[in-house]
Amino acid sequence: MKRSTDRILVTHAGSLPRPNDLIALYRDDASDDKLQPRLRSAIADVVRQQLDGGIDIVNDGEFGKAMRRSVDYGAWWSYVYDRLAGYELREEVAKKGRAAWTFGSKERKEFAAFYAEELSAGQSASASTSSQAMSGTSSARMYGLSCAAPVKYTGHAAIQRDIENLKAALGDARIADTFMTAVSPATLQILPNEYYKSPEDYTWALADAIREEYKAIVDAGFILQIDDPALVDIYDWWFSMNDDIAGFRKWAAFQVEAVNHALEGIPEDRVRFHICWGSWHGPHKGDVPLKDIVDLLLKVKAQAYSVEAGNVRHEHEWKVFRDVKLPEGKIVIPGVVSHATNVLEHPEVVADRLIRYASVVGRENVIASTDCGLGGRVHPQIAWAKLAALREGADLASKQLWR
Repeated sequence: MKRSTDRILVTHAGSLPRPNDLIALYRDDASDDKLQPRLRSAIADVVRQQLDGGIDIVNDGEFGKAMRRSVDYGAWWSYVYDRLAGYELREEVAKKGRAAWTFGSKERKEFAAFYAEELSAGQSASASTSSQAMSGTSSARMYGLSCAAPVKYTGHAAIQRDIENLKAALGDARIADTFMTAVSPATLQILPNEYYKSPEDYTWALADAIREEYKAIVDAGFILQIDDPALVDIYDWWFSMNDDIAGFRKWAAFQVEAVNHALEGIPEDRVRFHICWGSWHGPHKGDVPLKDIVDLLLKVKAQAYSVEAGNVRHEHEWKVFRDVKLPEGKIVIPGVVSHATNVLEHPEVVADRLIRYASVVGRENVIASTDCGLGGRVHPQIAWAKLAALREGADLASKQLWR
């Protein structure tokens, strides 16, 4: 994995704004002969936009993961259930809706009025849309599925399609690195299990299945980014049930074991590990502090760790690395522009955030990024403006760090 040897390299967390016609093709469940040509050209376009914008470590914008509405927080994880066998639709599960850890949290109880108004506004907006648009987000289509048979990875053709599209888009472009994202075993547990005898057995099965996608990405020559917000995002729900940090850490430690099992045989220097505290635009008062899980994070067999550092709930957490030494050879990828606000970060603010991280882990061990994916979270114009600010801020930081 490339390091910031003479300037701060720039990447992002994965998801980028999709073209409206590509979203429509996914929403309408278009056949492959209609989808594939547009998907291939859209990926070529988004790679070119990244290169033109000075992004050093690029990806396919996650365009191969179906997003069915312009605002859709779930495509990054829900895509995988089209690539797994073992799940069946259960009407009683569908009636429950989203997983308990996303809607039964302490925060959603404390800020019940805010979340009720947000839900009401969303329902009002949906009422004015077409029947096709009301088919729901990519993730909404998945709720109701339950594991009813042995989990097996069946997405070989889909991941090879994504790999081939990205390779074609790259052509002979000169880049620092290329990455592709895949979901974590912990996050895969968002859908319930009725087949395996224990939660642990379910987790191991998911790890074995998703390993095949991990391996395909790395074998293609790309960096694998594992998206694992569940590792920290479940914390607030956990504390709505019981005040038990030891129990939470025991659960999280097991999830680290599971992801390392899925990574067995994959070189650490081809892996970066992304955590965030959820894409939704809410208070995030219940987020677990980075200092309480950083030791577990650093046990993941990855070379680089991508963490939120731009939003106001986590901006201060660079200080964690004053007390916790980053292991030799590792890299931190702080998100220094945020998906959680439409406010455009000033490049000097971006530079200051990067310089703070460089002061505690070393300039060569910092790669600039976004807190989370921007696609489906902010307007496309704002998303690309944030990436421009990210590049400009990284350049300002580099001038100070290498002067």
